[in-house]
Amino acid sequence: MKFIKKILNSIQFKSLQFVISMSYSILIISAMLFIGITLSKNYSDNAIEKVTLNNDQFIEQVNLNLNFYIKTMMETSNTIQNSIITNDNIFDEKLTEQINVILSTRTDIVSINIFSSEGELLLSTPSYKTKEDLDVKNQEWFLASIKKQNNYIFSSPHVQNIYEGKYDWVLSLSKSISPLNSHKTSESIVILVDMNFKSINDLCTSINLGEKGYIFITDRSGNIVFHSQQPLIYNGLKIENTKEILDNAYGSFIQDQQNVKRLITRKPIKNTNWDLVGVYFIDEINETINSTNEFLVYIIIVVVIVSILISAFISSKISKPIKELEISMKKVEEGKFDTFIDIKGETEVEKLSESFNVMVKKIKELMDQIVVEQELKRKSELNTLQAQINPHFLYNTLDSIVWMAENEKTDDVIIMVTALAKLFRISLSKGKNIITVKEELEHVKNYLIIQKRRYVDKFEFSFEIDESTLNYKTLKLILQPIIENSIYHGIKYMVDEGNIKISVFIKDNKLVYLVEDNGVGMDKETLEKLQSTDLKENKMGVGVKNVNQRLKLLYGDEYGIEIKSELEEGTIVQLLLPIIEEERKN
Repeated sequence: MKFIKKILNSIQFKSLQFVISMSYSILIISAMLFIGITLSKNYSDNAIEKVTLNNDQFIEQVNLNLNFYIKTMMETSNTIQNSIITNDNIFDEKLTEQINVILSTRTDIVSINIFSSEGELLLSTPSYKTKEDLDVKNQEWFLASIKKQNNYIFSSPHVQNIYEGKYDWVLSLSKSISPLNSHKTSESIVILVDMNFKSINDLCTSINLGEKGYIFITDRSGNIVFHSQQPLIYNGLKIENTKEILDNAYGSFIQDQQNVKRLITRKPIKNTNWDLVGVYFIDEINETINSTNEFLVYIIIVVVIVSILISAFISSKISKPIKELEISMKKVEEGKFDTFIDIKGETEVEKLSESFNVMVKKIKELMDQIVVEQELKRKSELNTLQAQINPHFLYNTLDSIVWMAENEKTDDVIIMVTALAKLFRISLSKGKNIITVKEELEHVKNYLIIQKRRYVDKFEFSFEIDESTLNYKTLKLILQPIIENSIYHGIKYMVDEGNIKISVFIKDNKLVYLVEDNGVGMDKETLEKLQSTDLKENKMGVGVKNVNQRLKLLYGDEYGIEIKSELEEGTIVQLLLPIIEEERKN
């Protein structure tokens, strides 16, 4: 299972090779399935149609032979009839000799008997001892012959009961003729010819309807006259649904008997009330169809496998140079602009590789140019932003010192000047833009001392510092503009005493400065202007805007300032920076 999963994971379902290979394979498989199904269906239909046609021809041939046989029996009866008519005496030896000749040449004739219209036996050949209580007047063949004079009557199979000790299974051909020309023994006489089943059996079993098929004869009443499996029929081990067969028209149809499908072919036998029925088992056709279908399946499988192999080879040949181009493109994506490819193959692919080499060369030149330009731009913008902050801060601080001097607060002036000196020492930082968190906090503390001296009893400040952050590196002068805004736009206009809290900690693998005040806060419109990217739309937030731009320019868009504020609720400013343990170069 793991092996299969590994193979599936290794297959690139959206690759060009896979798409070409699968498309070609699906096309071939669909075509082969269509051809296979069509051939199978046509073969199945043709097989049934051919078997039906063959059965019809076989049955017709047997029918012709049976008609000929019955015709010869009728001619035998006619011969005896003519002999009787031409002889003055029915007991003439010539007639007996003629009948004996017929019996000696026809092994299928068991006996020939002549009866009067009253049932009296007038002539019997061979000369077996007849039964003393012989009475034929009530037998079906006799009654039918008397009723239909000059017609041939064929009886159903029965046991011959004329002779003592003989019980042959026979079919009878009888005919009543009248009047007699020269003898007046009776008004009419009945000729009875008893036949065994030898000739009929030979005719019906001479042709095979498949391996299990057979032929049988039934009369129009549904009685079986002859069956190749006669013993099974009379012992009840085999049943023929003759009623269903007779309910169908002459020809062929499918019969479902005891869940076994059989092809039935039925034809009438001339001069009789019999029908010839052929039975062919459909499962024999199905076996042939199934074997043919299996052969077709094998052929389809072989063709499909060969087609898949060919499609895999073709798709591999087409996609190989494109894969090489893809690998080279990934190298370029990783920044390897010295990548060069030399793909040999189709004209289009070679031109594509040449265009790729030209493109990579131009990209490398442009990237080198952009790197130089961006570096110059970065330094220029950092210096410009720094220059914007310093005058703004200095003006506000000196303004506070002047105010104290005017009010003769000498001690406060000394404290503020000292703090201002420390501020400038950290601000200059020997030209460095990156300082430690500890230095940045010291800078903010000095700034707050100065502002607290200016705004006596106006606010208090506090620090909550994670000691582990003090030695991390940070962009300098990023807290002072935030606190300046808190004082000038938040706490300055408060009646009550304000409070400023500065926190430094690590969160989500980022260095976080948090400046919180309980000032007047800002409404939604003012907050949106403060966070706007357009500096012209926000006169009150120049320092905050510059800090945000410096952070994003130096560290990326995921860092910078986030502000939350509500009127009369105060303001929270969060600065996000990366954790840097080693000093960055300018």
